Amino acid sequence: MDILFLNGPNLNMLGTREPEQYGTQTLSDIVAHIEALATEVGLSIEHHQDNSEAGLIDKVHAASKNGTKYMIINPAAFTHTSVALRDAILATGIAFTEVHLSNVYKREEFRKQSYFSDIAEGVILGFGAQGYEFALNAAIKYIKER
Repeated sequence: MDILFLNGPNLNMLGTREPEQYGTQTLSDIVAHIEALATEVGLSIEHHQDNSEAGLIDKVHAASKNGTKYMIINPAAFTHTSVALRDAILATGIAFTEVHLSNVYKREEFRKQSYFSDIAEGVILGFGAQGYEFALNAAIKYIKER
């Protein structure tokens, strides 16, 4: 697999959850679009959404064994709380882009703290589902340059 595409808790509720913050597209719609774009350039992508921190960590661990070249990660609420997920990512050494649908700097103070931004290749936030496309383009560039 070339790219692991991870989404954290509550993102399975996209489309109905706070559409003013997160838009009206479902996660399934977003994933189908990103998978199609990756396929167009000859890259394989695996998506996993989990409401469990352990499930996300298990996927990151598996990525270190299956040849994953890059990760696109929206840790969602785990952004502000998960040292364990951060440590799992660091243990793999796999480059990644952190994505957030909303602009966290326009929201509550606690959302401005990320346990991932300082170890990410880049951070994309505030562009809704289009942010995943930006992250995919960054992943494609990263993979092709190596």
